[in-house]
Amino acid sequence: MIVNLVMIVKNEERCLEKCLSAAAPFVDNIVIADSGSTDGTIEIAKKFGAHVYDFPWVNDFSEARNFALGHSERDHGGEIHLILDADEYLKNDEESNPKALRDFIDMMYDRQGMRWLGLIKREDSYPNGDEIDRSITQIQRILPAGMRYKGSIHEQINAKVVNKMSPLYAEHDGYLQEGKGQRNLEYLIEALKKEPNYPYYNYQMAITLRNLKREEESLPYFRTFFRFSGKKEIRQAPYWTDGIMRYLYTLYDMGTEESLEEAGDIMGKVQYDFTRNPDFFFYSGLFYMKLVLKNTEKYQHLLPYIEKSYLKCLSLGEVERPEGVIGTGSFKAAYNLGTWYEVSGQKEKALHYYKQAAEQGYKKAEERIKVL
Repeated sequence: MIVNLVMIVKNEERCLEKCLSAAAPFVDNIVIADSGSTDGTIEIAKKFGAHVYDFPWVNDFSEARNFALGHSERDHGGEIHLILDADEYLKNDEESNPKALRDFIDMMYDRQGMRWLGLIKREDSYPNGDEIDRSITQIQRILPAGMRYKGSIHEQINAKVVNKMSPLYAEHDGYLQEGKGQRNLEYLIEALKKEPNYPYYNYQMAITLRNLKREEESLPYFRTFFRFSGKKEIRQAPYWTDGIMRYLYTLYDMGTEESLEEAGDIMGKVQYDFTRNPDFFFYSGLFYMKLVLKNTEKYQHLLPYIEKSYLKCLSLGEVERPEGVIGTGSFKAAYNLGTWYEVSGQKEKALHYYKQAAEQGYKKAEERIKVL
């Protein structure tokens, strides 16, 4: 089968060469829709033999994606499309490699014909205080011919078909760059005018505002996202898990007793959806600590739940989940457990868990070991 890389770009000279260098061995052709680059993007693309088409921008990402997909199929025989953004870089190793991709495509074709979608794992890097955190998300990025997108912003595939995890793994550094949040905000405002209660758009608006440090403004969108996400197919979507966790962290960051009470209410309503998710229990440890510090007399009975939460994280480990922060089932939980034991005067236990975190390469744990 002919496998084509299909992209939309604009002014991506910072990262496009790295992206195409990594992706070229996986595909037969590279098809790019350029929406008005004024830097070296097009020259970089053509170095890799890319077929570049001009796309007059119409404030609609789906239109651009579908334009490129159409050219891939009509002009370059595309039977399978691999979709990447310019700031995403495929890994090529024992598990994620060109042969593994072809074997996966053949298997899915034998089982499902052309009615399926392939997921890839993407590792996102993003700033968190003085650290760079990493999270894993599963996203639809392998499309048989005929599949098309819908939605003007944060576009999705317009098809109800089997979704299957592929062997592909990509790294993403876009969240380390500035500027896209404000741009996306304008598109999301227009999208929400058309579908004000659509959970996915409310989720995207909420996290965009949160990333812009506009937490108070994000809350109405988080609440609407949560209120209209009762359907089973929504709660099973990867973005629902991420939306709940970001909603909870926004309430945590605001840090008022009222916001923490709202967080506690949400936790009670979703707890059965997160019984195997270390991210939820990691948050719980932070939540109980902040609640106790906010009003010790009222909440001191919750102190044991801090320790229990982090121990639960470690017992679950880094389990497979649609969205998740790397370390909540391992080194981050061990480190936080170490700090809990340190402040409660249990030095030996603190050292035990600091060492556990340090053995997994967590620098903050190494620093605490030196101090103790």
